[in-house]
Amino acid sequence: MAPYEALYGKKCMSPVLWDEIGERSELGPDIVQQTADIVVKIRDRIKTAQSKQKSYADIRRRNLEFSVGDHVFVRVATMKGPFEILDRVGTLAYRVAFSPSLAGVHNVFYVSMLKKYVSNPSHVLNFEPLKLSPHMAYEERPVWIMERQERRLRNKVIPMVEVK
Repeated sequence: MAPYEALYGKKCMSPVLWDEIGERSELGPDIVQQTADIVVKIRDRIKTAQSKQKSYADIRRRNLEFSVGDHVFVRVATMKGPFEILDRVGTLAYRVAFSPSLAGVHNVFYVSMLKKYVSNPSHVLNFEPLKLSPHMAYEERPVWIMERQERRLRNKVIPMVEVK
């Protein structure tokens, strides 16, 4: 039920005229106490719903912390390669060192956009500078098609292609 309906015991007909003449037989402290009780009940139910949603969100949440000098991957399509963390901005944001070719890109990212890079000597990373247009757009071309498959739904077939 809507909060208005729970509070006043009827559906909201118009936001301009809430009561009709002669509708209410109770006046005084009784109606005030009844309204206060209903408000407390609504607040408790909202708090219960919020805590349930928070528990759902906390399942996927991870506490990540990086220190200055760590290398991270930035989870943005244009950013390929590990970047060094310059400093911490606030409690959950970090400033990342970009190459001069990416000077126009904002370099502060929220912690959820970063992924820790673990150094390995077998990693060979080719960082090719991107050609950005004045509007900060770029063109990405596929190298080759790695795999093809078809996903069948009830009444249609969707071709799927994995591209490198």
